[in-house]
Amino acid sequence: MNTYAVIETGGKQYRVEMGTSLLVDRLSAKEGEKVTLRPVLFRDKEVVAGGKELEKVKVEATVAEHLRGPKIKVFKYKPKKGYRRRAGHRSELTKLEVTEISLGSRKAAAPKKEAKPAAKKEAAPKAKKPAEKKPAAKKEAAKKPAAKKAPAKKAESKPAAKKAAEKASSKKPATKAKKAADKPASSTKSAAKKDSDDGS
Repeated sequence: MNTYAVIETGGKQYRVEMGTSLLVDRLSAKEGEKVTLRPVLFRDKEVVAGGKELEKVKVEATVAEHLRGPKIKVFKYKPKKGYRRRAGHRSELTKLEVTEISLGSRKAAAPKKEAKPAAKKEAAPKAKKPAEKKPAAKKEAAKKPAAKKAPAKKAESKPAAKKAAEKASSKKPATKAKKAADKPASSTKSAAKKDSDDGS
């Protein structure tokens, strides 16, 4: 059985083999450049249709030329209305020649393993930085009891205010008692004056 692949480009799928030439929608690559096409299916001895195995499939093609498709004529017509429209269209195409279809080996994944230890080394310094910050956290904890002492001072000031209020309240009844004592004396004096006036 011949080795072939199904590739996708421009929203369309094409069945390709080694040396196949095909017309696809215009690609941005210049003439003579190599283009890697996205495989959808690969068949050799076994069929590969998805998963990690499909990522290993490699389909390369060379851009042979850029050209335009045949002219398509468009004619619109509505009877008894005098409506007639003519238009034409030519698709922009690229001609590709498939140069390679292969299933890559698993050795290609080795560079990824080398990148992982480098990532671990970068993570190690990050782990050290929080350790350096721990003494600073202890200093903050030492500062917190000092902040708690400030409310204690406020508590001390509250009893002092209460004592002052008690003294003021104790003074008020004394002044009232003095005023009460003064009032009867003045009333007795006024009564004595009235009696003396009546007697004279």
